[in-house]
Amino acid sequence: MQNLLLDEILEKAKHQSPITRKDILRLLEITTEDEFNKLSLVAQTLRHEYFQNKIFLYGFVYFSTHCRNDCTFCLYRKSNINYPRYRKNREEILSTAQKLMDSGVHLLDLTMGEDPLYHNTKQGFSELLQIIKEVKLESNIPIMLSPGVISQELLWKFKEAGVEWYACYQETHNRSLYNRLRIEQSYDERMNRKCMAKEMGYLIEEGLLAGVGDTNEDIADSILMMKKIGADQVRVMSFVPQENTPLSNWEIPNSHFRELLIIAVMRLVMPDRLIPASLDVDGLSGLEQRLNAGANVITSIIPPSSGLAGVSNSTLDIDDGNRSIEKIIPVLKNIHLEPATRQKYQAWVKSRKNL
Repeated sequence: MQNLLLDEILEKAKHQSPITRKDILRLLEITTEDEFNKLSLVAQTLRHEYFQNKIFLYGFVYFSTHCRNDCTFCLYRKSNINYPRYRKNREEILSTAQKLMDSGVHLLDLTMGEDPLYHNTKQGFSELLQIIKEVKLESNIPIMLSPGVISQELLWKFKEAGVEWYACYQETHNRSLYNRLRIEQSYDERMNRKCMAKEMGYLIEEGLLAGVGDTNEDIADSILMMKKIGADQVRVMSFVPQENTPLSNWEIPNSHFRELLIIAVMRLVMPDRLIPASLDVDGLSGLEQRLNAGANVITSIIPPSSGLAGVSNSTLDIDDGNRSIEKIIPVLKNIHLEPATRQKYQAWVKSRKNL
């Protein structure tokens, strides 16, 4: 009976009939290789229908690891005073951006913690605004900004400077769990800010963190909330315990498989959206499996010797160049995928905005 139900759900997905919460919960119960293979084949079919065999590539510039927040899951929480921080200057940011653009990425993801230098001073973001204008003048490459929660006024300024994407992850849509993860941060403010950005004409990315005490019900609710708010890119990342944080000894059973499962389910629920395969959890070695689960964007591409860190695994595969496009392309070829052109990505961004 269970197998019959799975086949019925997959048949619905093939015809792009709405996937219900009950359907999602059944999919999230998958534990066998046979059932997962059935699911991932449908996810790949749906991805191909919208994106053919083309994959988008995102360059990652984590330009400040200072943060005023105390998130229990994050290496860069303000209470982790033993971890060395950095704040890249204008020349360093522009140099890294140029290296990434020269390498062929389709988008620049400019990310920071909620650095007090930026957030707590009146002119804090003025230099970043100027950097974005210079990048746009140089190449007009799409830019995603991940600055944390910022004011409506700043959202307008960044939009006028040419930023297309606003990323502000909720991590979970279970309010109780959110309060345990994002200490003393308003759930509603964070959610309202990204919905405001969407109304202003931004494309938005929403993300969830798996393996931090979330249930299948929580994951199902998050996936449906992502769809409800019209998120253009939807992301899941497995939690990686960080030293000197409250969750440093947290045990995560089979987190790798669960992330793959969630990627595939998101593809069934939102077949036309962008879904990242992040290099930040398992590095290059985990890329093929994430793509086979239905992802169509590779994120956290970082040039070697750039002095930049990642998020979940701050140093993984960076200095040896395994987060470079040069190392990614053979993985794509092995599973009959290839990088899209910049024109293809920009056409997708334009068409999505027109929706």
